[in-house]
Amino acid sequence: MFALGVNPWVWTSPITDEALAGLVPRIAGWGFDCVELPVEQLGDWSPETTRDLLDRHGLTAATICAVTPPGRELVCTDAATVAQTQDYARALIDAAVAVGAPSVCGPLYASVGRVWRMSVEDRAACYRELRAALEPLAEYAGERGISIGIEALNRYETSVVNTVEQTLEAIDPLPGNVGIMLDSYHMNIEEADPYAAVTLAGPRLVHVQVSGSHRGAPGQDHIDWTRWLGELIGTGYTGGVCIESFTGDNEAIAVAAAIWRPLAPSQDLLATDGLAHLRKVLAELAGDRSADADRG
Repeated sequence: MFALGVNPWVWTSPITDEALAGLVPRIAGWGFDCVELPVEQLGDWSPETTRDLLDRHGLTAATICAVTPPGRELVCTDAATVAQTQDYARALIDAAVAVGAPSVCGPLYASVGRVWRMSVEDRAACYRELRAALEPLAEYAGERGISIGIEALNRYETSVVNTVEQTLEAIDPLPGNVGIMLDSYHMNIEEADPYAAVTLAGPRLVHVQVSGSHRGAPGQDHIDWTRWLGELIGTGYTGGVCIESFTGDNEAIAVAAAIWRPLAPSQDLLATDGLAHLRKVLAELAGDRSADADRG
């Protein structure tokens, strides 16, 4: 139904060739189908080496994850910063082509943690800036068969886009290869009805990230995963669904993602318990749909 994957950030940061060489065989052994590939700094890992590594272990690259620390901005900044951020995004698109990923996704609009108040007019102007900055990237990506997924973050991490509705407003009317990356963690905070928001995003879905409502394993939280994944199936989406969480053992990533306590008995169990729950729910949903078809 979906390729189920995981982000190596569950275990470490930054993601490097050395880190992937150790993690990819384990990820494959646990039964995942694909891997998200974050790029904190260009050159941290080799797309060609990584593609060979994934191929050897029967995995695919689900998406390239954009990482936006201070200084990577497409809105409400100076022209030089926009140009540098666009160059970074183009390099990610090139990496996606080389590693065989279908998309580049993340909060490309502004650095994580940058927040400011906006009037209705300010927000409209911000979204016009974003569309203008994304337009050449959409063309560059489209020529290479790559999609761009814009991720809404929670209110503590951005004030640009927090909901699916805002994201749709921000990217309309950009080309069809610019769409949405859903993240269940942020949706749990921001969406009045996260299940309806999945359906709303459906026509422009590019990629999906999942974690528990507390950033831990799906299934060990309060999200109704049967309903959530059922809504996702109903959209017709057929791409990757990847667990994204973070380790508290790395100080920089723990502070950036506000990981102040263990989210599972171990990072391995966070990943494997989450995978087991997702597979169980999807199998049950497939069985229900098969029974409905038989009755029909």
